[in-house]
This record gives sequence, structure tokens and C-alpha cells, in this order.
Amino acid sequence: MQKLTTTSNANARKPKLVLPPGACDTHIHLFGPAAKYPFASDSPYSAKDAPPEMLFKLQDVLGLSTAVIVSPGGYGRDYTMLADVLTKYPARFRGIALVKPDIPTSELARLSTLGVKGMRMMSSKRGQHVPNFDPEIAARVHEHGWHIQFYPHGTDIIDYADKLLSLKNDIVLDHFASIPAAGGVDQPAMKTVMKMLDTGRVWLKLSGPMRCTTQNLPYPSVTPMAQAFVKHAPERMVWGSDWPHVNLDGREPTDDGGLINLIADWIPDEATRKRILVDNANKLYGFK
Repeated sequence: MQKLTTTSNANARKPKLVLPPGACDTHIHLFGPAAKYPFASDSPYSAKDAPPEMLFKLQDVLGLSTAVIVSPGGYGRDYTMLADVLTKYPARFRGIALVKPDIPTSELARLSTLGVKGMRMMSSKRGQHVPNFDPEIAARVHEHGWHIQFYPHGTDIIDYADKLLSLKNDIVLDHFASIPAAGGVDQPAMKTVMKMLDTGRVWLKLSGPMRCTTQNLPYPSVTPMAQAFVKHAPERMVWGSDWPHVNLDGREPTDDGGLINLIADWIPDEATRKRILVDNANKLYGFK
């Protein structure tokens, strides 16, 4: 039975930090309307509607200009909603799709035209209702210029690192590569990701700090990890909110204004903030 997960609305407090013009949120999910876009039968959750218009209201408050829609696992491999939103708002969004291994080549080409830039895969520990690591479909989407966005589980980026680097695709790691922040900056998983970044083919999302710790805002154990990654490879960092913060039931509600204020601690240098929030995102996702 699907659980109705909690979601965040657009009523965030205005942050103290003023973001550079053109700042991009590289990790958001959209949902609904439910009558038009049903959840996959094998999805462990469903969610309230979180349409583009709600996101636009939030971005106006936070000072964000563009966003990357990651097709949510709740829709399985059905990317209809993603394609429809990209068609309606081509300048505002880019997309990351979850696709079936036998997706026609013509459909990959259509999605590319709409603004899809990558395919999301996940550790097998996150379940079979979402795409797991698959070198064959990775090779197919590479022909269309797509990267692989990968979401590890716990510290298993150590197990997946060589497999991911064996692909021809560029790699984008979700949510601090899922590294448990309690392990500190010297843990093996951190060192593994640092080495991956050194290849020049790997990007990391400074996103979802609440996925790396059970702490509440300001997620103090995540800050040293964020600062270490930014110092090591600022040219390979992007930032994302993970709005509307699904599957955090029982946790303190996520304050999106507070997430923006955290950026000042994670990326103290103003020029580096612009690089990560604007320049890197535009390069990786092809915003004009």
C-alpha cells in the first residue's frame, strides 16, 4: 500500500542570503495533478500535488531563476509529466528522466529536444521500482549526450565508483553521494568521491543535506563535508534544494529559506557561489 508522503509548500521565509542573478536549483521534483499523472503501482509512496506554478512562487521568494526537474521515483519509469512540463516551460526547466531499457531511440531524441540532459539510476539498495546501474542503457543515452545521475545508498559509492567510471557518460552524484555526514570528512567514501571528482568527468550535487543526517537545520555535521567538496573541486559542484522534500515523514519540516542561508556557510566566497549556482549549472544543463 502506498503511503502519502509529506511535502513542503511554497510558503518559505525569505532568506537573508541574496543569490546571484540566474541561480539554478538543480534538483527538484514535481507532482500532479494526480488525476492526470498517476503514481506507479509499485511506488512505495504517493504525494500531494506540487506543480510548476507552486515552484515558481517558491523560487520568487528564494531568488532562484531556473530548475532541473528530476522525474520522481513515484512515477517509476513514466516520464510523461516531465515531458509535458518541459514542453510548456522550455526556458525555465531542464530534465532528468527515469527510462526503460527498451526505450526507442526516437524517443530518446525527442526527450533530448525537450531538454532532458540525463538519466537517473540508483543503488540497488534503493529498490527495484527505479532504474539501477545498467551499462547498456547508459551507453544508449550517451549517444544523445546524456549524463548518468546516480544516487548511491549509505557508503556504497565505494562499490559503484569503478563501475560508474567505466561508463562513457559524465556522472552526477546526488545528495552528497549519500555519504553519512556522521562519518566525517576523512571517511573512505569521502576519499572515493574526491578521487572521482579528480577525473574531470564527475559532478556532485550539494543537495539534500537532510538525506545525509538525522539532524535538523542547519545540519551541522554536513557543513564540513560541503566545505571540503567545495574547496576540492568548485568547478564540479552544483546546488539543489530537493524540493518538495518527499519521504522525510516524521522529520522536522524543511525550511527552504534556511537551506538558502546555509549556502553562505557551505560556499563562503561570493565568486565561488556564482560559479556553482550559475555558471556550473548552466554548463552542465545547457541553460542559456
